[in-house]
Amino acid sequence: MTDIPDPRQPSFVLVRPQMGENIGASARAMWNFGLDRMRVVAPRDGWPNERAVALASGAGRLLDHAGLFDSVPDALGDSTYVFATTARPRGMTMPVVTPERAMQQARAILAQGGRVAVMFGPERAGLENEDIARANAIISVPVNPEFPSLNLAQCVLLVAYEFRRAGDTTPPEVMELARTDFATGAEISALGDHIEARLEEAGFFFPEPKAEGMRRSLRQIWGRLPLTRADVQTLHGMFRQMVRWAETKQRDP
Repeated sequence: MTDIPDPRQPSFVLVRPQMGENIGASARAMWNFGLDRMRVVAPRDGWPNERAVALASGAGRLLDHAGLFDSVPDALGDSTYVFATTARPRGMTMPVVTPERAMQQARAILAQGGRVAVMFGPERAGLENEDIARANAIISVPVNPEFPSLNLAQCVLLVAYEFRRAGDTTPPEVMELARTDFATGAEISALGDHIEARLEEAGFFFPEPKAEGMRRSLRQIWGRLPLTRADVQTLHGMFRQMVRWAETKQRDP
C-alpha cells in the first residue's frame, strides 16, 4: 500500500517504529501543522495498529491513508531529496542542517517540483547508518548534548512546525483589541491636555523652572503607551472622578 504523493508537502517516513502509541502521536503532531503524508516502514507491532488509532486523537485519517512499506528504499523510491533526522554524529560526509534550515530547503525543493521525504528512526536507537546513507542531508536538532534523544512524536512535531513556519505569514506579534481600536494622536493629545490641566490645578508643576520639563516628560509617557480608545476614556474618567472627590472633600471635610 502506498500513499498519494503531494507536491505541496514532504512525506514523513517513520522507519521501523516500535510503538503504536508513538505512531498515533506522530500523526496527531503532523496534522496539527497541516501535514498528512505519512509513510510507515516495517512497524514492529504490525499494521493497522489499534494503539496508533487511539493516540491519533482526531488525526486518524492520516493513519487510514498512510503508506505501508517493507523497506526504506521502497518508502523513498519516488523522493528527489531526503532528510534524515538523527541526534548522533555518524561520521558521514553530508550536510547537517537545523530543522529550520531543512524545512526552508524543503519548501524551495517542493516549489521547483521536487519530492521531499523526511526520515525518522525507531524509538530506541534511531536510524541506522544504512538508512542515513540514503539521505541527502541530516537534520540535527540543537538539543542538550547531555540528553540529546527526542521522543519520535516530539521530533515529528518539531520538524512539522518548522515546515509550517517556513511558509507561514503570521506576524510574530499582534495586539488583540477587545471591541476597541487604538487611540488616535488627537485623542491622546486631548487626554494629555486634560491631565495636565488637572495637575496644574493641583499644583503639580512645581517649581516653575522645572514645569516645562515635567510637562514634556508626561507627553513622552503618553507617546510611549499603545493606548486604545477604551484606555483613553478610562483615564479621562479616572481624572474626572479624582477631581470630583477632591472637590467633595473640600466642601465636606
